[in-house]
Amino acid sequence: MMTHRIPTAPIEAYKAQARRLRDDLHAAGTPISHSRALELVAHQHGVRDWNTLVAEAGNRLHFSVGDRVSGEYLGQPFTAEVRGLSVLGDGGHRRITLHFDQPVDVVRFDSFSALRQRVSGEIGWDGRSSRRTSDGQPQLIVRPI
Repeated sequence: MMTHRIPTAPIEAYKAQARRLRDDLHAAGTPISHSRALELVAHQHGVRDWNTLVAEAGNRLHFSVGDRVSGEYLGQPFTAEVRGLSVLGDGGHRRITLHFDQPVDVVRFDSFSALRQRVSGEIGWDGRSSRRTSDGQPQLIVRPI
């Protein structure tokens, strides 16, 4: 019985892994087809087949340190650079640190402001935080530019 593991790599990385596997096996005297290598990579990542791995990986947003992103923080739009990124716990969430191009006012009152230029938050693979503002919106939404 296979255990389920959440993929953390984009599809291109899995394809590259399959090419290396196929090339290494061929060099060792055990040639396999590329499709067989794809299936073996899927099994190595704990899923039933290649199509399942692609479906899971394709539904996730992948970010790297240095990426340019846009989104909303506490309801305020932003553009930013990813300055930090780490996978948390079982891999279902990531901690992301953003440096905003322009400071974002995190206070909604007209009488004062609190500007932030660098923030950290926890996001799921859909780029949205599970934490919500008082009106039910995600505290942080991150999208690739």
